Amino acid sequence: MKNYKITIEYEGTDFCGWQIQAKSKTIQEELQKAIKTILREEVNLIGAGRTDSGVHALGQTANFRYTGEIDMGKFIYSVNAILPRGIAISRGEEVLPEFHARFDAKKRVYLYIITNKKSPFYWKYSYFYNKEVDVRLLNEFCKEIVGKRDFRSFAKEPEENQGTDCAIHSAHWRITGDFTIFSIEANRFLRGMVRTIVGTLLEMERKRMNRDYLSEIIEKRERESAGMAVPPQGLFLYKVRY
Repeated sequence: MKNYKITIEYEGTDFCGWQIQAKSKTIQEELQKAIKTILREEVNLIGAGRTDSGVHALGQTANFRYTGEIDMGKFIYSVNAILPRGIAISRGEEVLPEFHARFDAKKRVYLYIITNKKSPFYWKYSYFYNKEVDVRLLNEFCKEIVGKRDFRSFAKEPEENQGTDCAIHSAHWRITGDFTIFSIEANRFLRGMVRTIVGTLLEMERKRMNRDYLSEIIEKRERESAGMAVPPQGLFLYKVRY
């Protein structure tokens, strides 16, 4: 069997996340149904990251195995034609038989977008945060989370036997037009981790707290010690690096 990798974009508002769930509309299920229709064969689609309900993606990656040859241009055109309008395959290629979209991923990059400008065109893709933020202070806080740390305090219940250590390679804030964008890159992320980090950083900035407080949160290893998670609509899986 041949192994194929695809890159996917999706607007997560109307979906209950990536992973297939009983009686819920998910990205993985919609893609598998569309691919089966075109290839006339069941496929098991393996995603690089399992995004939560309402979260978007600009560069989700997945792989599947298929018994025949695929003309990738025709395949992408045909699958996109029958997918819901909130999902699209942007690229595809044949890869080595042993390639695994999740386990071979070296780094994942997420973006979180906030804005203090109310607009009917922004609400689906950003968190309306009705105040200006001090980006310099937020970036000072980010220095405390870069590196290999135990991020149990920022996660929902972790998966069994997976551990809670993550290596964050970079984290920073920037202002672009009406938006303030948080970018974070790590080898892996725990469930709910990015949104809780953002919520905690914003709370600390609002209260003008000392950045050492982040180390205290990390050391406690208790979800209750961190701030509230921000809403899902501002979060994007931006890129997966191999």
